[in-house]
Amino acid sequence: MQSEIPLDTIWSILEAANELGDTHTVDACRRVIDANLRGDTPGQSDLNAVSAFFA
Repeated sequence: MQSEIPLDTIWSILEAANELGDTHTVDACRRVIDANLRGDTPGQSDLNAVSAFFA
């Protein structure tokens, strides 16, 4: 993964965002995970949204 955020952390953020109903972050996490599975680089805006979740 090209992200500085570990994939297991992104999965945890996805789970927490889903429980809170934060659809924007859920969608961003899914796009980052999908990019990782395809071997692509995730979009910077998605990485920013994921990083900002606990900020």
